[in-house]
Amino acid sequence: MRESAIGSHEEVNPLPTVGSSVGRTRRWILVSLATALALALIVWRTLPDRVAAATVVRKDVARTLVLTGRVRPQARPQLGATIAGTVREVLVREGDQVSRGQLLVRIDDAQSAAGVVQARAALAETQADARASAEQAGLVVKQTTRDLTRARTLHAAGAISDRDLEAAEKADADARSASIAANTRAEGDGSAPLAKVARARGAVQLAEAQVALTRVTAPAAATVLARKVEPGDAVLPGQMLIELALAGSTEVVAFASEENLAELRMGAAAVVSADAFPAQSFAARVAWLAPAVDPAKGTLEVRLAVPVPPSYLRPDMTVSINIEVARRSKALVIPRALLRDAGSGTPWVLVEIDGRAVRRDVRLGILGEGEVEILAGLAEGDRVLPAAVKQGARVRLRR
Repeated sequence: MRESAIGSHEEVNPLPTVGSSVGRTRRWILVSLATALALALIVWRTLPDRVAAATVVRKDVARTLVLTGRVRPQARPQLGATIAGTVREVLVREGDQVSRGQLLVRIDDAQSAAGVVQARAALAETQADARASAEQAGLVVKQTTRDLTRARTLHAAGAISDRDLEAAEKADADARSASIAANTRAEGDGSAPLAKVARARGAVQLAEAQVALTRVTAPAAATVLARKVEPGDAVLPGQMLIELALAGSTEVVAFASEENLAELRMGAAAVVSADAFPAQSFAARVAWLAPAVDPAKGTLEVRLAVPVPPSYLRPDMTVSINIEVARRSKALVIPRALLRDAGSGTPWVLVEIDGRAVRRDVRLGILGEGEVEILAGLAEGDRVLPAAVKQGARVRLRR
């Protein structure tokens, strides 16, 4: 009976164990952690995304006009034939460097050379005749001089009259004048345009000029660009034989749209790169602006001088040109991509103010390649938000 009473008492009033207390504590901790994580997740989901903002800074900004052009030498003379004939020699090839006066092409000159020989022979014959006439005139002068001396002696003795003396003096004077004229003709310096010697000299010069026309020479130091004729070819007057690029200053030529005319100015600096060598660039300056716009294309020709042309440049090579048309030092600038309604009359941006995206209308200055000058609407240090952010949205900035 005692044992039964004791056992019954234990079942009614059980004592708590250490294990059950620890389990309840663990469950309470787990529930608390889960609740905290859930709350943190809810808060995290309600927070705005972090965005990268650009800071308004002061720096130099420049606007460049981008054009495509070509390399052009100082001049490209096209040397042609001035007489008809057959080509005998072509002494140069494409790429050759030639000097002033160097013979490039020779046309058959047999007929012209024969004309020179004939003209010179005629000149020699005419000069011989002139010298013979001069010698004859000299003999006449000697005779009239003797006659005049004798006449003066006789007149002094009273043997002849005054009229006879005057006739002798006149004959001597006429003979001397004729001798001077004959000597002048013999020397080829006569003033009469139809004098035989003058005509003969002119014929020689004409024949020599015909020979010169059979020789095509370089007008100045140059590079041969094109050889358009070969030995044996028959050529006609006006036919192009050789094309040259004269040595000297190199130009780059481009055509700008007329809407850019107000921005272009003489002396503007430019950076040029050849399409064949894009990693290399060289300096140039605007040296000439066409006085008129091409009405068919609406473009203006622009020529740029290249003070130090690189060795790899070739005539007609395609180049990319960046002409600096405006520059400002220490201007307020932002990335151009952050502008909104940039093409309208009221461009604007979003800036971060107290965690909100706030609109700011701006006034623009120089539109650079990747940056734009801000004349009004922003201050240095303002944080401008990217285009993905909407006006009025809550924002958190990335650090």
